[in-house]
Amino acid sequence: MLVRYHRRMHSPPPFPSVSGPSWPGVRILTTLRQGGVSTGPYGELNLGDHVGDEPGHVQRNRAILQEAVPGAPLWLRQVHGTVVHEANGPATHHAPEADAAVTDKLDQVLAVLTADCLPVVIVDDAARALGVAHAGWRGLAAGVLEATVAAVRQRAGPGAMLRAWIGPAIGPSAFEVGPDVRDAFADMPQAFNPNVATPGKWWADLPWLAQQRLRKAGVVTVVQSGLCTVSDDRFFSYRRDGVTGRFATLAWLEGTI
Repeated sequence: MLVRYHRRMHSPPPFPSVSGPSWPGVRILTTLRQGGVSTGPYGELNLGDHVGDEPGHVQRNRAILQEAVPGAPLWLRQVHGTVVHEANGPATHHAPEADAAVTDKLDQVLAVLTADCLPVVIVDDAARALGVAHAGWRGLAAGVLEATVAAVRQRAGPGAMLRAWIGPAIGPSAFEVGPDVRDAFADMPQAFNPNVATPGKWWADLPWLAQQRLRKAGVVTVVQSGLCTVSDDRFFSYRRDGVTGRFATLAWLEGTI
């Protein structure tokens, strides 16, 4: 049986960040652009090693990040799929190809990189199991959140009540889509508002779509950050800037002292 005597005290991270909900037994944070060493379109705290930034800058930024968390984050090679990586095993030098990860190991830091896509954290109410997912519209439509929910529920045990946090992502007034995206979510037409200036285009509410998918999967509590990466220039945004960096959403189950 997992027993926690009291919660660890944490100093603020050495860079600006957004905190997720203050749920017992879990820590959640999302980095911002500030606080790193990258320059140009990647300035400053770019954590993505696949976007054209200087590798040395990314390594230094990740080292800065690691000062604020209890261990090395598990980085994923995200491909807009539905694979959920089991993070309880030994550390690897290569990022696994997956768009989500789960753990029931204390202080195992899970991470996803985004710059408009949805970062989603899922945990049970007793903080026995944790999952973090990257969900663009393709992964969302394919079922990455449902796969992550199932993996967390399997580790949390029968009767576990699940919670989810939808972090900063492209907002409903910034995500213009065509018929392919609208057709992928044909069962939820209320998430799409016609763009009257451009026939055949719609404004899509990706966070709301994720919230509905989570609730259908049995997640009891869903909290949205309400932060739009396109309109809030504290965040990297691929839709807004094209060439840009990536910020991270990280979560871990807290250990005891």
